[in-house]
Amino acid sequence: MATALFHDGLTVHTQSHDYPIIITEKSATEASSMAKQVAPYISGRQVLIVTNDIVAPLYLKSLEDELAQQFTVKVCVLPDGEQYKNQTSIDQIYDALMAEHFNRDVTLIALGGGVVGDMTGFAAASFMRGVNFIQIPTTLLSQVDSSVGGKTGINHAQGKNMIGAFWQPQIVLAEMSTLKTLPARELSAGLAEVIKYALIMDADFLTWLEHNLPAMMALDLAVLGEAVKRCCQYKADVVAQDERESGVRALLNFGHTFGHVIETHEGYGNWLHGEAVAAGMVQAAELSQKLGWLTNEDVARIKRVLTLANLPITPPAIDVQTALDLMGHDKKVKHGQIRLILLKSIGEAVLTNDFDAELLTDVLSQHSSSERQIY
Repeated sequence: MATALFHDGLTVHTQSHDYPIIITEKSATEASSMAKQVAPYISGRQVLIVTNDIVAPLYLKSLEDELAQQFTVKVCVLPDGEQYKNQTSIDQIYDALMAEHFNRDVTLIALGGGVVGDMTGFAAASFMRGVNFIQIPTTLLSQVDSSVGGKTGINHAQGKNMIGAFWQPQIVLAEMSTLKTLPARELSAGLAEVIKYALIMDADFLTWLEHNLPAMMALDLAVLGEAVKRCCQYKADVVAQDERESGVRALLNFGHTFGHVIETHEGYGNWLHGEAVAAGMVQAAELSQKLGWLTNEDVARIKRVLTLANLPITPPAIDVQTALDLMGHDKKVKHGQIRLILLKSIGEAVLTNDFDAELLTDVLSQHSSSERQIY
């Protein structure tokens, strides 16, 4: 039997239950490893695997065939892309569950990236008022961020992730070998979330990334596995303190308020989430610099590391008032005031509405007529 080339893990502690994150790399000859890892966390005999038309040809058959030896297994294959993270896709999952007369004993398995994970989790949270689900993230972004912590949901035409629920998985299985089939653009998008953790929580981790990003982009799975573990540990620590984002968990959205403006304005899927977050982190850093918290060199350093990861550092041209209107739909808005996650220093973030609105306008104005980028 083949042995794991890389195997590690940690535990997420939440109010509802604790669950493991398993980070592993199996050799190519052990095709059924995913099924063996998740089978103990399946409740009942019914399983619905939710995936998309890009991931399904790569990993679905071995997972489905192996689980079918123990469970009644059905599959829901959705179209790939952020533009499909909507109610229509959720209804396809419900339809698959209803067609098979699945009940509260069903376990949903999300096999794919962040879009699949978010939608599968939301379907699990809402079907029969809540059933079990399992995360098998196959992209770097979903492994380091979206699969952990129980945020689930779909987009609305006027705002990203505006409809959803907190619903924790039973296990997160991050199989590092899936990254070998990840397009370079998707890998870079995931690196944006990795860099985010360094900027908000750990300046030493940023130094580590500056040295190790080339290896990560060359798909050194051991180095990627170490980065995934660090990011999952950061997030697990935050989720244990603030599961429903009433306080410190909001800091994990650094760059996201600006980034969600880009995604919504440009049309879901034209900019990948990580690409929009990267440009958004630059805007947040620029505002932090205008407040006197970051130096010019700090901002330049942030831009350098994002560029090293092949990420955009300039947002598309968006009218200032349009951007402000879209920010008004952000979930962190409170009492009509926009609240932003900014950097007091590299490695230290703060959620605040204590900034001059004109400085925010200045940052948005810098890019309101910039060269349009389409990804």
